[in-house]
Amino acid sequence: MDYKLVIFDWDGTVMDTVPKIVNTINKVADKYEFSRETLEKTKSIIGLSLQTALETLFPEQAHRSAELADAYKTIYREVDQTPTELFEGVEGVLQFLSSCNIKLAVATGKSRAGLDRLLLESGLDGYFAVTRTADEAESKPSPDMIQQILSELDIAPEQAVMIGDTTIDMDMARKAGVAAIGVTFGVANRNELAQYSPVHIIDEFEQLLTCLA
Repeated sequence: MDYKLVIFDWDGTVMDTVPKIVNTINKVADKYEFSRETLEKTKSIIGLSLQTALETLFPEQAHRSAELADAYKTIYREVDQTPTELFEGVEGVLQFLSSCNIKLAVATGKSRAGLDRLLLESGLDGYFAVTRTADEAESKPSPDMIQQILSELDIAPEQAVMIGDTTIDMDMARKAGVAAIGVTFGVANRNELAQYSPVHIIDEFEQLLTCLA
């Protein structure tokens, strides 16, 4: 394999959380009695840090984005019952990459508490050498998360690849000088991802084995 490091986005890439995120955002809008945004627009902010996402989606509510973010977290954990599961084949791919001595990392717009909870619940916490969340870095598409990961692991940008489902992920990878692989089973479609010239675009998680072989 050409890569020493594979960096994964979480939402819509490793775990099928996009429907739950959309439903939670809609419930925040309902709680505060302002209009829901369209599905397309709501999905477009997934990947940004939470407060930035809410400010982008509801600019007229930006003055209380911290309050909305707190409401989102409560609704996500305690109210919305939309199921979230790993995409098919995730653990097998992570096992294989680990067996090839490829380092694995996560760069996500989730909070540290949110990511840690899902890592434990999914049983994937042992696979990743480094994880970075929105609490510890500038919001995507800033390259800060990737740059922190590269620095901590002492790996050059050309030895790393970013896997993500959004144009935000693709843009972050490009700004960090790392290759990108887009996945179509999360937020963005093939045409949207292709605008950022990823080295591959895949429709199933297990296709990563071919891309990275």
